[in-house]
Amino acid sequence: MKSTLEPLEGNKVKLSVAVDETEFDRDIDSAFKKIAREVRMPGFRAGKAPRKVLEARIGLSAAREQALRDGVPNYLAQAVREHDVDLIATPDVEITGGEQAGPVAFDATCEIRPEITVPGYGGLRVEVPAVTATDEDIDEAVKKELSRQGSLVDVERPVAYGDQVTLDLQGTRDGEPVIGLNTEDWLYEVGKGWVAGGFDDQLVGATAGDDLSFTLVPNGTEEPADFEVTVTRVQEMVLPELTDEWVDNNVAEYDTVAGWRSALADRISETRLNQVRSQIIERATSELAELVEIEAPEAMVQGDLQARVQNTVEQFQSQGIAIDQWLSATGQDANSFVEGLRVQSNKAVKVDLALRAIAVAENLTIEDVDLDMEYERIAQQVRQKPAQVRKAYERNDAVSELTAQLRKSKALDWLLHHVEIVDPSGAAIDNDVILGHDHGVEHGEHEDHDAHEDHDADHDGHDHEHNH
Repeated sequence: MKSTLEPLEGNKVKLSVAVDETEFDRDIDSAFKKIAREVRMPGFRAGKAPRKVLEARIGLSAAREQALRDGVPNYLAQAVREHDVDLIATPDVEITGGEQAGPVAFDATCEIRPEITVPGYGGLRVEVPAVTATDEDIDEAVKKELSRQGSLVDVERPVAYGDQVTLDLQGTRDGEPVIGLNTEDWLYEVGKGWVAGGFDDQLVGATAGDDLSFTLVPNGTEEPADFEVTVTRVQEMVLPELTDEWVDNNVAEYDTVAGWRSALADRISETRLNQVRSQIIERATSELAELVEIEAPEAMVQGDLQARVQNTVEQFQSQGIAIDQWLSATGQDANSFVEGLRVQSNKAVKVDLALRAIAVAENLTIEDVDLDMEYERIAQQVRQKPAQVRKAYERNDAVSELTAQLRKSKALDWLLHHVEIVDPSGAAIDNDVILGHDHGVEHGEHEDHDAHEDHDADHDGHDHEHNH
């Protein structure tokens, strides 16, 4: 077999493949063996009729047609490997010779993954929530704990934010009661904002016994409703005095206010740090996708989208939920559901292209030791030996794709260590604080790739929004 590669416009190439008669004759032999298993010949067991007998009985054309159906995809796969063609869609194949007799030749027009550059990837800036607890954060946590032992006391002054008020509430729309907005003797903390925008402002300044009437748009709706509210009681929360003695008696492990506040600060900061760590990949890759100037190739978007839809349906099925019932319950139809996933697929494709571009620009390479470590990691997941995993990848011609995914992992790791991370005030946060001094993006933590038929490993490379 001989093959040549010709670049075309629009991220396409043409592979021209020629197969000599001797080589293709082996495919015809295989085709006759296949036909022999399906055709009954007197005097021969199923599948045992010789080629000459079959050829005399049914002719050569049927076997040649079968050989073309079976052989062309194999020759195309060889040519794709030979020229390292990065396919993103099924090639369009045209037989140019040998349909009836002689050497076989065909052309395959292949859509390939575009190679892009990403200007500005080294200067990305990502905003994350503040990770250090402020005095206000600590005060709020202290107040929450004190309130567990606080007591409500009636007051005869106007309602203020933070008060607990007892209400009779009626909400109507066109004279009909609005579900969830009709109740009596409801204890509500002013300032929570649970009912409607501006609802709490209407309560502030009222006193016990006041009747209030106003129109607002209830939370979670778009149409206004008419409210009738009677304030029957106004109370404030009286908290116990915060002393070392109170801490010693009521807070396990701590006996002083200072010690408790210090521990609260550490706990709040650690919680926020973990939240930021779970967000940093999604935020960094979202910023990276914005730098990609080309449209995401539709073939890649469709491939990613199909995988997302299938994964979502399988997840629902594993939980015993029918997807059509879930769609009905959430007020969606199939089209809106798929289009919602398309947004994620479009981003994932752009991230894929951008990470590959960073790997090239930063000369990030994958060595044999990197592959060996990945085989070992997968082997632990699937409970097989690394050598078995390696053979599965090699047998399925998936090593090059695995190598590409590992390069993308290195590119993401490079990005996370070089992006500027700031809090909402614009203050810089040390990347090592977020990522950890020994941080390295483990391949598979953010990618799900079906790399070979025998192993269900996480290596897709389409989705970089997983928690890290």
